Amino acid sequence: MSHRPGAPAAAPRFSVLTPVFETGPALLEEMLASVASQSFGDWEHVLVDDGSASPQVWEWLVAAARADGRVRVVRRELNGGIVAATNDALAVARGEFVALLDHDDVLHSGALAAVSAALDAHDDVDFVYTDEDIITMAGRRSSPYRKPDWSPETLCSQMYTCHLSVFRRSVVEAVGGYRAGFDGSQDYDLTLRVGEVARRVVHVPEVLYHWRAAPTSVAGNADAKPHAFENARRAVGAHLARVGFEGVAVRDRERVNLCHIEPRLVSEPLVSVVLPTAGSVREVRGRWRVLVEGCVESLLERATWGRWELVLVVDPRTDAHVVERVRSLARERLRLVPSRGEFNFAAMVNAGVAAARGEQVLLLNDDTEVLSPDFMERLLVYSLQPDIGAVGAKLYFGDGRIQHVGVVAFEGRPAHCYWGYRGSSPGYFANARFARNCLAVTGACLMVGKDKYDEVGGMSTSFPISYNDVDLCLKLGHRGYRTVVNPNAELHHFESSTRVGLELPPDELALLRRRWASVLDRDPYYGAGFAPETPNFVSVGGAGG
Repeated sequence: MSHRPGAPAAAPRFSVLTPVFETGPALLEEMLASVASQSFGDWEHVLVDDGSASPQVWEWLVAAARADGRVRVVRRELNGGIVAATNDALAVARGEFVALLDHDDVLHSGALAAVSAALDAHDDVDFVYTDEDIITMAGRRSSPYRKPDWSPETLCSQMYTCHLSVFRRSVVEAVGGYRAGFDGSQDYDLTLRVGEVARRVVHVPEVLYHWRAAPTSVAGNADAKPHAFENARRAVGAHLARVGFEGVAVRDRERVNLCHIEPRLVSEPLVSVVLPTAGSVREVRGRWRVLVEGCVESLLERATWGRWELVLVVDPRTDAHVVERVRSLARERLRLVPSRGEFNFAAMVNAGVAAARGEQVLLLNDDTEVLSPDFMERLLVYSLQPDIGAVGAKLYFGDGRIQHVGVVAFEGRPAHCYWGYRGSSPGYFANARFARNCLAVTGACLMVGKDKYDEVGGMSTSFPISYNDVDLCLKLGHRGYRTVVNPNAELHHFESSTRVGLELPPDELALLRRRWASVLDRDPYYGAGFAPETPNFVSVGGAGG
């Protein structure tokens, strides 16, 4: 390799790292100018020519280094690929932090200033990422991607942090830099490894990076780098092995940039299915049925997880014949818990959990019906993780429309995103298709470790009808446990039948806000940049996909 340092005497705060290969002059000039025009000037730009056949590429880089002493260039005699070239850039970088910029992309002029401000807010920040959009070859911007705050489970499903990513250089070096064999998804692999050890990760919710939709880039053509998606799956698989996830990574059949975790459970915890019921009857698919009987039948006929017990919490108004029919269905699995006094759903659930013998509890409404036979396994693979609290499923109305795929805070209150959307709707950047972190999940189907449930005091009986599930998730979050919704665990939910006709009291939302206004006014997973008319991730400035 040959060098043209042109470096400043003092180490800068940022080293912008850019591997270059056969870049055209117009794109190269625009990329260089986007760094040169940064409002924050304490940076160096390290560019590595990865053996470009065109001699002009090196000449342009040398000219840039001569024009600005903060530009440093390195030349590889032979093409080594993006991993080798980026490692070469990292090896000569002097900055405290490294920022990753592709050779045909563009930084917003305030990008480094915004990142620097985020770093100044805390002295333990090891990783900062920003929002991004797409820029065409003609310079037109579209598809702004408004990202959630740090979401480890979302990252296992999708490389959502992507651009702009800025890492503390010492942490990158400590985890071994870029690894051979992950070309095309080298940033994904690095981000997963950094995320495992980072003390603090900060999201800057501003579109500060413009990703070029070039014919040879994934932004412009998903088939441009088919190896990248397989390497992404391998990177996720390696991460799962490192952190002890009892699952394997598989690629989505339709969205090649998505991964799913297929359960491969080694442990065999007993799951206590806590099922409150009043023995309600409702018309389902044109026939009247006792809801709890249909729910239990679907568990017995379809659920593939063998180690579960049924903790049936019975409202005093329940017909005794219904209880006997459930007893005849569940047999030795059944634990019967009577409920007394006025109807209080939270108290019923707490009584059921107190009687549960399982290490994991599955809160389930009696108006649900199993669709995915392995839904318990798909909840367990997350619930067994020490840092995860509540885990929810994807629920459908009887006609197949979405009833639940995560709860967001919208206008200061909880709201179901994609409520009423068609069941196949992919969601914002496909987030209705993959497991991700969210503010809360519905108690209609919620799994949590019994020890974690007890740690936060269970459901608050101050919410006898509604919001008890949201309050539970927020209490878990306050203790440091993340909430996950997994759309691959699917059930029908014939909504609201367990409430036996009671109206929602108007004071429960007010109570929830008194407890959790700071969270409800700033959902970490549903932030700025979305349209105020709907809680469905509709981005201001254009929809994602």
